[in-house]
Amino acid sequence: MSSYVTYEVRHIRDLRDMLRSSTEMYAEKNAFLQKTDGEYRGITYATLRHDVEALGAELWGRGLAGKRIIVTGENCYAWAVSYLAVICGLGVVVPVDREIPAEELANIAAISEAAAVIYAVSSEKRVAELPESIMRIPFTSLPELVSAGDARIAAGERAYLKAPIDPDAMSALLFTSGTTGVSKGVMLSHRNICFNLEEMCRMLYIGPEDTFLSVLPMHHAYECTCGFLCQIYRGTTVAFCEGLRYITRNMKEVHPTKICCVPMLVESMYHKIWANIRKKGLEKKVKSAVKLSNALRRVGINLTRKLFAEIYASLGGELNTLIAGGAAVDPEVLRGLRDFGILAVQGYGLTECAPLAALNSDQFYRDESAGLATPNTTLDIYNPQEDGTGEIRFKGENIMLGYYNAPELTAEVKRGEWLYTGDLGYIDADGFLHITGRKKNVIVTSGGKNIFPEELETYLSRSSYVRESVIVGMPNEQKKDYDIVAVIVPNLDRFAEEFGDSVTDELVHDKLAAAVAEVNATVQTYKRIDLFLRRDEEFEKNTSRKIKRAGIADAILPAYRAKVQG
Repeated sequence: MSSYVTYEVRHIRDLRDMLRSSTEMYAEKNAFLQKTDGEYRGITYATLRHDVEALGAELWGRGLAGKRIIVTGENCYAWAVSYLAVICGLGVVVPVDREIPAEELANIAAISEAAAVIYAVSSEKRVAELPESIMRIPFTSLPELVSAGDARIAAGERAYLKAPIDPDAMSALLFTSGTTGVSKGVMLSHRNICFNLEEMCRMLYIGPEDTFLSVLPMHHAYECTCGFLCQIYRGTTVAFCEGLRYITRNMKEVHPTKICCVPMLVESMYHKIWANIRKKGLEKKVKSAVKLSNALRRVGINLTRKLFAEIYASLGGELNTLIAGGAAVDPEVLRGLRDFGILAVQGYGLTECAPLAALNSDQFYRDESAGLATPNTTLDIYNPQEDGTGEIRFKGENIMLGYYNAPELTAEVKRGEWLYTGDLGYIDADGFLHITGRKKNVIVTSGGKNIFPEELETYLSRSSYVRESVIVGMPNEQKKDYDIVAVIVPNLDRFAEEFGDSVTDELVHDKLAAAVAEVNATVQTYKRIDLFLRRDEEFEKNTSRKIKRAGIADAILPAYRAKVQG
């Protein structure tokens, strides 16, 4: 197993300690960039601490000390201040998806025993359906509450500022399920989160000179820890993206150096770069420049920013790192971005790990892997098969306290010091974790072979004619086994770019068939795709841009039967 150099980090006892110490070091530096009246404006660390403490003091004075408080809404400064005000001494913060249905919001409010909800205008209708006993605090009221809190502090009310924080008590409650009635509340402590922050920053350099563009929803553990709290810890600036449609524009406005992404965003960014190159007829020229650049870098000369200046300009001019999580990124995309001088690494985590369990270091990485265990944690494969593949389990101080009011569910995944993840994979000789799939997604053939849909989907995504795909195992009674079915959404923009008005259904079918054939020529016989179905609408996704797989098999059943019988 290889070793690598880690970065020095400062120890933090809790998130209030983090906020106060960061303010001492970076007081007049911008903690956030928020767009107001069409222009990005800075909010300093000193202002952030002031607003957090004043809001916390006012909410304490209104009887919310020790209560569970929901925070929901789009990524913005008000969300950040609300989250920190609650977790830094007031009570338990319950971050909730802003797109959640009203019934689900009510369900989470009931399970968490929420006393209040702090929310954006966009959540107003859903919040209106909550019981009247739950205090409503709209984001628009925060300036008034901060002013009131200032008055309390000036009058000597310092209970919030001095409130003891138990680093091992539940301080955040995150819900992982989207099904009414069975939502699992993951209980996290300050120790869980702070340990995670320190571990991440040992492996990836993040510093006060960096600007992160926040594009993923902050209620999600990945963005909250890695794209928000980590930045406050390291003195970085967080710029709030206006929405996925505005990423390119916002990048040119704030000039980010780093972005936390999901695979779909990383791959989309890479494919758009090449689409623009092809559109300008520069494909051969750029490929030659890549070969030259890589040869020069091998002898210590880096001309990427000069050779690919136009690409950098389209990404804001300063981008150097993409950090991907949530699912596997195609290794070819990671290598391709690095060809342009942009480091793209991926990690692996779960909400139950607050969320980081593995990460590729910025000095030592393997594109095919989900990363290494962070320095003070342990990854292990439980009950491995002959090929070394088994269930991934994890040990570290960031493992959740458990599922809220669900000891039986907790006992299923948390045994002793280990968290059993439900993911399958193996660890190579250098310690890199390779994830082969989810236990619940794996297709087991009649011969006992495991087929991981994610692997086949990654291969399919390498075709520029495929926008996205889902692999489904459909029971075939005749052969007493599964048919491996690919449900493919064609990339019609790519077809239009290459074929213009000549695009026909037959042409699309032929190109998709060729993509499937290429995958089948790559994988073992038992993994081959038996047939594919075209789908014209993108798959439904959650706010983390993951495809919702539930119900896809049922939805395609009529089309599958028609194709098999036909």
